[in-house]
Amino acid sequence: MFVPVSGPFGQHVQCVSKRGYKLAFHSPRSPHFGGLWEASIKSIKTHLYRVLGESHLTYEELNTILIKIEAVLNSRPLTPLSSDPRDATPLTPAHFLIGEPTCSIPEPDLSSLPDNRLKIWLRVTRLTQYLWKRWNAEYLSQLQTRKKWLSNKGPNLSVGTLVLIKEDNIPPLSWSLGRVVRAQAGADGVVRVATVWSRGKEIKRSVRKLCPLPFEGNI
Repeated sequence: MFVPVSGPFGQHVQCVSKRGYKLAFHSPRSPHFGGLWEASIKSIKTHLYRVLGESHLTYEELNTILIKIEAVLNSRPLTPLSSDPRDATPLTPAHFLIGEPTCSIPEPDLSSLPDNRLKIWLRVTRLTQYLWKRWNAEYLSQLQTRKKWLSNKGPNLSVGTLVLIKEDNIPPLSWSLGRVVRAQAGADGVVRVATVWSRGKEIKRSVRKLCPLPFEGNI
């Protein structure tokens, strides 16, 4: 079994080798070999530069923000955990790292408060919320503009597909998920409206507001 990695694990390499895994390292300075996960890292770096570029942070503040962003990236849904039409639980990167999804303590929206009214923790929280809003919107848009969708006017959803629902004012580490229960196609056969079962009720949304998971149906 080959496990692609982007750097050495030091003393852990020997332990992994004893378990029957063979590590395949990328060529140095070739992050494009990493595919989707390197693209995710690149996208969050872009927003880090834009949001934190002019901020004056201590080591502890920057470290806290990066840990929060790490939790955000590891919370993104990858593929359904089951084929149960009423189960909207996704598999996330956190399942591979800690065996369960990441979570966070509910916090108020601080985006409208000026810096001089915020203490250290609240300032860190606000910067994290800025990063989440920008990255989340871009990530959901990328899911709909993948090459396999470019030939249609949107993702041709089918019944049972687990989707991410675009919503406003979603807090960090929160994802609105649902299962497609009805898909309404036009005369050309392209689905433009779908009914989704989410949080115990049915809601109707345009396919522009619905994003299939990146690995839906692949594993």
